[in-house]
Amino acid sequence: MLVSLRSLPTANGLSPSGKPVAHYIEPELLDFTGYMQGYEPQGASDMYYLFNPENGRSCSVTFDNPDKDSECPLLSVIEKLANPAEFPAFIHRPCHPFSSIMSFSVPCMQRTQHMNPFTQLDPALWQAISDETQRQEQTLELIASENHVSPAVLAAAATPLTNKYAEGYPGKRYYGGCQFVDVVENLARDRAKQLFHCDHVNVQPHSGSQANQAVLLAALQPGDTIMGLHLDHGGHLTHGKNVNLSGKWFKAVHYTLDPQTERINMAEVRKAALEHKPKLIITGASAYPRFWEWSAFAEIAKETGALLMADIAHVAGLVATDLHESPVPYADFVTTTTHKTLRGPRAGMTMCKADWAKKIDSAVFPGLQGGPLMHIIAAKAAAFHEALQPSFKTYSQQILRNAKTLAEEFMRLGYRLVTGGTDNHLMLIDLRGKDPNLTGAAVEGWLQSAGIIVNKNMVPFDTRKPMETSGIRVGTPALTTRGLKEPEIKQVAAWFNRVIDSKGDPTQLAAIKAEIEEFTKNFPLPHLKIEAT
Repeated sequence: MLVSLRSLPTANGLSPSGKPVAHYIEPELLDFTGYMQGYEPQGASDMYYLFNPENGRSCSVTFDNPDKDSECPLLSVIEKLANPAEFPAFIHRPCHPFSSIMSFSVPCMQRTQHMNPFTQLDPALWQAISDETQRQEQTLELIASENHVSPAVLAAAATPLTNKYAEGYPGKRYYGGCQFVDVVENLARDRAKQLFHCDHVNVQPHSGSQANQAVLLAALQPGDTIMGLHLDHGGHLTHGKNVNLSGKWFKAVHYTLDPQTERINMAEVRKAALEHKPKLIITGASAYPRFWEWSAFAEIAKETGALLMADIAHVAGLVATDLHESPVPYADFVTTTTHKTLRGPRAGMTMCKADWAKKIDSAVFPGLQGGPLMHIIAAKAAAFHEALQPSFKTYSQQILRNAKTLAEEFMRLGYRLVTGGTDNHLMLIDLRGKDPNLTGAAVEGWLQSAGIIVNKNMVPFDTRKPMETSGIRVGTPALTTRGLKEPEIKQVAAWFNRVIDSKGDPTQLAAIKAEIEEFTKNFPLPHLKIEAT
């Protein structure tokens, strides 16, 4: 696996001679152990940097008067090492001076700012990036819609593909020079179709919102009726909320959760569909912890003459690994983000039946977007490749085990979970079951101060406003990526409960934060390899 972020024997972005050093990385994204190259642009020598991710060792070797057009002399580099056996896996490949990726080094981890161009050129920007990277390293991410991408996905998103305009589709572009980005987009499309077994997919949407908008633009006319789960009951803004385009351009009606079970009542969904005759029924949610009954929705759509769209943004990774039933056989359209449980870049895609392929493609471009973000499409391709591996199903299974453990611990500690538990990666905590005076806003702030990151969330039939809320939404994808399993998840629940019991006491929160920072050192982010010093 490509590992780009590692301390080298330099400081503050300078070479041993004190000159600024530009660092580059091998462009291939998958299936090899990489190496790093750097050079002194104003000097007469090149300094090559190597890192072995197996043992964490790094080194540098200087060559005088190098041939800039030749391949990196890695064999010679290895021969010059004091102990070449420590670097057995480095590959002799051509370097290219534009295949760069910056290092997100963090001072507190005693790594140096050795690869990034921001240190000298834009220290304010670098400081913000460094601070955010440190925040991610030292906190526990429980936001259900967030995850930590792999080195391959991160590297793909930082490639020179960002330079390429590619309006149109593979083989039919409005710009020249697209022969290689065509390969990238076709890889992404083919892998997505293999993952989800769909007839057609458009991988160009910049986000889940655009993926959903593509369906609305392709299938509806302004003023048509749409029906989705109410936002206050776990739905999504793009499913017809009045402040969103979907609620402004279309007549939106909603189904809600049963007040007794807090689950979707299919009889009530059918009743609403027969009453309102929507042109499009939307399924999927942002805060619903139970499995979706796609076949039941398909029967209702058929009975009422509606089209069916499944927004699987939250459960896409589970669907791809057969841990949640797929809506593809039932729905006319299936949309998703590519992050969350799919663990790719922040973006979206739209799948559909073959009959809708042309209209969906036209809706995305030129209907909604201009040129696609080819570097992000490359990152999608990398993520889809990972999701096709057996290890990704193992990861997804652990997400579910961790979620079940977390839910059980919360209930054991006296918290009330909406629907009484979870079938997927997330759960919704009604804080009023613990203390009627607790608000999601207050608890979110307390937890953040202690190093646990969550988001406040409305619960069904909530009497509080969206910026206050009575609930907290939590999920396990990001913690599972870091390697936490059931024993560690129980510890996370214990910290969570201590924060609540502290009532926001700064001294207690600081003590918990210190414990969490120490804990996270044992579970480094996937794009970092952190060692205690």
